[in-house]
Amino acid sequence: MASLKNGLGSAAKELNAFKKFISRGNVIDMAVGVIIGGAFGKIVTSLVNDIIMPLIGLALGKINFASLSFKIGETEIKYGAFIQTIVDFLIVAFCIFIVIQIF
Repeated sequence: MASLKNGLGSAAKELNAFKKFISRGNVIDMAVGVIIGGAFGKIVTSLVNDIIMPLIGLALGKINFASLSFKIGETEIKYGAFIQTIVDFLIVAFCIFIVIQIF
């Protein structure tokens, strides 16, 4: 029985330490940043998929990047989607670079 009480006491201490950690300002700021970053990522993905890549495709002779692929056996390699993801990443990386330069 003493072992159980020690275990519960230890768990309570860990829970209190976790509560103290999570209520610190830096953790909350980080959580807000992650949420805003996720939303920003969706906006950038839409910008790339729906505006930038169609314009680039039009300039290159009406290429639809989303449909660019080739097959190896039964496996389809969608390199056009990969190109779009690279453009997506470069835009996010550039935005982060600009924010870091400002601050």
